[in-house]
Amino acid sequence: MAVNAVETRAVSIALACQTFQISETCYRYERKFDDENAEIADWLVRLTVNRKTWGFGLCFLYLRNVKGYEWNHKRVYRIYCELELNLRIRPRKRLKRPKPDELAVPEAPNHTWSMDFMQDQLADGRKFRTLNVLDDFNREGLGIEVDFSLPAVRVVRSLNQIIEWRGAPQIIRVDNGPEYVSGLLKVWAETRGIHIEYIQPGKPQQNAYIERYNRTVRHEWLDQNILETIEEAQEQATAWLWTNNNDRPNMGIGGITPAMKWSRSSTAEPYQNGGITLPEWARHVHFTRARPLIRI
Repeated sequence: MAVNAVETRAVSIALACQTFQISETCYRYERKFDDENAEIADWLVRLTVNRKTWGFGLCFLYLRNVKGYEWNHKRVYRIYCELELNLRIRPRKRLKRPKPDELAVPEAPNHTWSMDFMQDQLADGRKFRTLNVLDDFNREGLGIEVDFSLPAVRVVRSLNQIIEWRGAPQIIRVDNGPEYVSGLLKVWAETRGIHIEYIQPGKPQQNAYIERYNRTVRHEWLDQNILETIEEAQEQATAWLWTNNNDRPNMGIGGITPAMKWSRSSTAEPYQNGGITLPEWARHVHFTRARPLIRI
């Protein structure tokens, strides 16, 4: 205001300072180092863009000790705050996955398989896992592997066993579990010429066929039985898998069984009962709801 009075009203500097109650030193003060301030701002912007994890401390030490600038830390921090660099939000590290195509029904067997894990517990409370493998074409369960732990090595072994009698698929659709993103599975798939298709994180609907199959496994097998041992669980899984593929109509394929859908496909070989040799006792088994387990 004092400067404006001097310039427009032809008032002396002394009178203007006395009127607005400021010293003449304050009036005559001119900001210096404008060019240097721009240089500091440029350095800070470049550092924070290229070094996303650096805060003010590292940026200042880099300018002072590495580049040799003698700028005062208060001055640098003032410019740092004016640029709002102190309000940066550190982004979370996320794996970027290409968005897969819309879920479609394959036109032939062994085009696309789906895999997923489930978890349940034995009668004594010990938890176990199941690896479920499904052919998306006819919703046929290709295998259920049961054990307390199913690392990537077991996943590869199970897939090799299925491929021995079924043949290799073109695509295997999976989620982003640690067993699936491991280097072992990727190397195995590249060796066999199989494409591993990952769904987007938090989008289970992109793997809807295996998710719906998991619900059937849960409701029609796991929830109906109290399992005492892993061996019993694997034996019942094999029996249920045969029943699901040969006897259970599937609404998703027009109310027929996976075996019937396979037989009606023009490219399919004679159906192999899912590669499963069902024990004679299991052909007449009826899975009924077990009584609730009462723990004391």
